[in-house]
Amino acid sequence: MSQTAIEQRFEAYGLWRRDLAQALTELRTWLAERGLSQPQSDLHLDRMHNVLRDDKLYLAFVAEFSRGKSELINALFFGEQGQRILPSSAGRTTMCPTELFYEPDRPASIRLLPIETRRNGATVAEFKGFPDEWETITLNVDDAPGTAEALRHIADVKRVPAEEAQALGLTVTRDIAETGAAIDAEGEVEIPRWRYALINFPHPLLSEGLVILDTPGLNALGAEPELTLNTLPNAHAILFVLAADTGVTQSEIAVWRDHVASSHKGRLVVLNKVDGLWDELRNADDVAREIARQVSETARYLGVTEKRVYPVSAQKALAAKIRGDHDLETRSGIGTLERALADELLPGKGGLVAQTIAHEFGEVEAAVERLIVQRLQGVREHWGELSALNGKNMDVIEHMMGKVRADKTEFDRSMQRFHATRTIFAQQSAALYARISLRQLDALIQETKKNMETCLTTAGLKTAMQAFFGYARTHMEEVVKDSQEIKTLMDGVYRKFQEEHGLANIKPATFSVMRYTREIKRLQEKHEQFMRGLSLIMTEQRAVVRGFFESAISKVRAIYVSANRDADDWLRDMMAPMESQVREHQAQLRRRLESIKRIHQASDTLEGRMAELKQVLEEISEQHRAAHVTFRQIRAQLNAAP
Repeated sequence: MSQTAIEQRFEAYGLWRRDLAQALTELRTWLAERGLSQPQSDLHLDRMHNVLRDDKLYLAFVAEFSRGKSELINALFFGEQGQRILPSSAGRTTMCPTELFYEPDRPASIRLLPIETRRNGATVAEFKGFPDEWETITLNVDDAPGTAEALRHIADVKRVPAEEAQALGLTVTRDIAETGAAIDAEGEVEIPRWRYALINFPHPLLSEGLVILDTPGLNALGAEPELTLNTLPNAHAILFVLAADTGVTQSEIAVWRDHVASSHKGRLVVLNKVDGLWDELRNADDVAREIARQVSETARYLGVTEKRVYPVSAQKALAAKIRGDHDLETRSGIGTLERALADELLPGKGGLVAQTIAHEFGEVEAAVERLIVQRLQGVREHWGELSALNGKNMDVIEHMMGKVRADKTEFDRSMQRFHATRTIFAQQSAALYARISLRQLDALIQETKKNMETCLTTAGLKTAMQAFFGYARTHMEEVVKDSQEIKTLMDGVYRKFQEEHGLANIKPATFSVMRYTREIKRLQEKHEQFMRGLSLIMTEQRAVVRGFFESAISKVRAIYVSANRDADDWLRDMMAPMESQVREHQAQLRRRLESIKRIHQASDTLEGRMAELKQVLEEISEQHRAAHVTFRQIRAQLNAAP
């Protein structure tokens, strides 16, 4: 029952996205048919379509091993399959980070990245662009047992010499009680066979954009820094899974504090395996009080309210769904957790997408409004000019023609100044791009890597990495000054054209890099936290440090790529409204001059031309009304975001 509630939410959200995308497509066609398309409007419409098409909702499951995390995923999302899909049994099952999603243009499959790919330092994100590096197993989704058997590969392990495990950046230990791979009598350790798994699986929720990340125990967060630096911070919600039979351990408190609690996204705590507290020799009230005590203690240890802790039995929930046992499903507590996901996860995501679309749509609305108003104003002014000629002699018509020619000459002089300004604009834009140059960043990355290879102490490594983060933050902050100079320049241009030619006085937006600097600062803090956990750099730690740095620089580079893309968009948005208004004003001046010239040459009658203008005015006014209706309808769709 509750599973259906989640699917209904996702279905409603998917339907809203598709309807909105259709409405935007129809708007683009409507604008093109009426000559209202503009480069900046098309750019904003493209951005909106990209947001709707690529919209994904990431849900991460984080836990120590043997907390029933995979079973919880089975219970939440795969109960209708009639059996377990993800492997789940006593001990460790998921041995590598696993991503579940659905891309309809790809066959159902599981792609596995060999653990040996950790050697070259490349991140998982980079390997996703190289399909040949992955081993692929095709899934027959009509064969549930076969699918479940194929997915057991994510639990594959192998034994290797301890030195090889260390070279791969994996932690090894001689104490079986410590976190890490324990060395056996032959000097070998058991390690995961795979570094990462991608599962493309047709499922109603995955089809609507849900992406599930299953992490293989807390030690994986250190072994694969990309999880802590990129994946978890970008997740829209995190389910932190604990077990009632073990309570909250110190390692779990540390991971919650360092990697989960610091996330500003949705966080839910799941206290799993509460069926271990079900005791037939105790009455139901005593059992309920014991579960409530466990919830209270968990909330106190993690510093959250008790409402954020959900006691469940994933194993009983899955069994209940497979058997259709509604009483057991209710007792398992899974319904409360499902409602929390439905009530908290999607509304936040839907609101964020609607907000992003609304901003872009507002730019389209404003651009179309400016163009229509400019056309209405031009036709009315021309109507006024022709009305003043009614009953006048040829000298007056010649005088009017001379005035329009003078206006055109003055505007042409303004255009010469505008072209000179564009040269300055291009120079200032080049200076801004130099601050966020990917070529310079890549050169610094190579230099930093070289310096790190020669460092023998934590202090030397720390200095090299701090210098890299300092460069990234300083150059990003200098972009603020460069962008403000560009904005000041364009403010003056817009104001001058408004004063001299009556064009709309648009206020160019400010280019903000706050989110970039904040993200770089967060990465730097993660780096400092990571380095504090190291003492003297020994051979086995070098691979770990190198892996962390590779993940960090990959994220910083992605930030710079985003900054370059956003700078492109901002600079186009800065210039496009002015270019659009200039083109329209030039066209109006040509039409006015041609109209008066034809009347002067008696090739057109004054009355006939005024009748044409009246019809044009009515057509533009009707376009204006229709545009308002269309914009209101799309606004209503945005406000109806699930």
